[in-house]
Amino acid sequence: MDWTILPFLAPAIAASLIIAGIHAYLGLHVVERGVIFVDLSLAQIASLGAAIAVWQGYDAHDPSVYWMSLGFTLIGALVFAMVKGHEANIPQEAIIGISYAVASAAVILTLSKATGEAEHLQNMLVGNILSVQWPEVWLTAGIYLVIGLFHYIFRKRFLEISLDPAAVTARGISVRFWDFLFYASFGFVVTRSVAIAGVLLVFCYLIVPSVGGILFSERIGPRLAIGWVMGVVVSMLGMYFSVQFDLPTGATIVCTFGLVLALMAAARPVIRRA
Repeated sequence: MDWTILPFLAPAIAASLIIAGIHAYLGLHVVERGVIFVDLSLAQIASLGAAIAVWQGYDAHDPSVYWMSLGFTLIGALVFAMVKGHEANIPQEAIIGISYAVASAAVILTLSKATGEAEHLQNMLVGNILSVQWPEVWLTAGIYLVIGLFHYIFRKRFLEISLDPAAVTARGISVRFWDFLFYASFGFVVTRSVAIAGVLLVFCYLIVPSVGGILFSERIGPRLAIGWVMGVVVSMLGMYFSVQFDLPTGATIVCTFGLVLALMAAARPVIRRA
């Protein structure tokens, strides 16, 4: 490997590590809530906002595109928090899946009327993390720091609702209100991450490290530590494979996540016996 390329890769490496850090934590809540595809759905809703902005003639890097994406994401967060579906015996995952399908179809329809639709669709799916610059990295780190502090302050309440919402409701606490705060903060993260890394990679950062942590621990702390380590290691490996074999970076990291998770699952029985 030509190590002189590291200065070029540095912003992308930093961005991937920042994304891995906060998504590993949020993924624990998503897995415990059983809403595995909420990230994909919110990301696709964010993409719909961006697609509409592009269709209206805004440049893909215009700040208006981000704000349009964020607005759509917050609407999606409100819907997921308010529409539980329990009264009609409808799983929330079904509502999330329907939202994803409709948003995906709407993105395709919208971009079919925009120029360069194939390129826009590809960027939304796999992103172009190598194009990220240091100002975007610092802005992303600042946003995630604020979101991280917010979740740290209210960590007990969010964990209670994720682990046992019925008990929280029995104490007279509004689960819908706290659900909205969770999904809204989650939406800020997703909107920013999708703009940098694309839908598929953001989904992997959210779910795969959490699943890796669940394989080896039943407690939240160790799961989070395993998820963070996995996210960092896989990000670095994916970047290395991408440069070494001249492959698309986002797709390479996604496949590396899948490979590492498979190896962890295969090694789990051996480690358990040891």
